Amino acid sequence: MRIHLLAVGNRMPGWVTEAYREYAGRLPAECSLELREIPSPRRGRNAPVERLREEEGERLLAAVPRDCWVVALDEKGRGLDTAGLSRQLDQWMQSGRDVALLVGGADGLSDACRARADFKWSLSPLTFPHPLVRVILAEQIYRGWSLLRNHPYHRA
Repeated sequence: MRIHLLAVGNRMPGWVTEAYREYAGRLPAECSLELREIPSPRRGRNAPVERLREEEGERLLAAVPRDCWVVALDEKGRGLDTAGLSRQLDQWMQSGRDVALLVGGADGLSDACRARADFKWSLSPLTFPHPLVRVILAEQIYRGWSLLRNHPYHRA
C-alpha cells in the first residue's frame, strides 16, 4: 500500500524536509509514504479566502490517485490515539487500496475536499503549522506501523 501525502505548499524549511524524509524513509514498501506538494495559489492583497481555499481544494482533488481511500486532515475530524491509528493503518493495508491524505493550506480544506473524504482525521484539537503537520504525519504513520509489526520503536 502506498500512502500519498498531498499537502498544499512548497518550499519548506530544510528541517521539515529532513525530518519528513527521516520517518518516511523508515517505512517499508508495504506501507510507503510519498509526499506530493501542491502549489499554493498566488495570494493578492484582497484575494477572497474562500476562492483561494476552493482553488487549493481543486488542486488537491486533481492530485488524488485513482481508487484511493481519501482521508481529509480536518480539525473537526475523528481523533485517533496511537493504538487507534495503528488499527486504522492495518485496515487500510488490508483493504488493498492506496490512501491519499489531504492537507490543506493555511485556511484549511475546501468543502469539496471534506465531501470527497472517506474519513476525516483530526491530529489534535491544537492548531499546528502546516510544515510541522508533514513531520507529525510521517512520524505517527511510522509509529503506527511499528506497533503493528511489534517493532521496538513504539514502547508504550
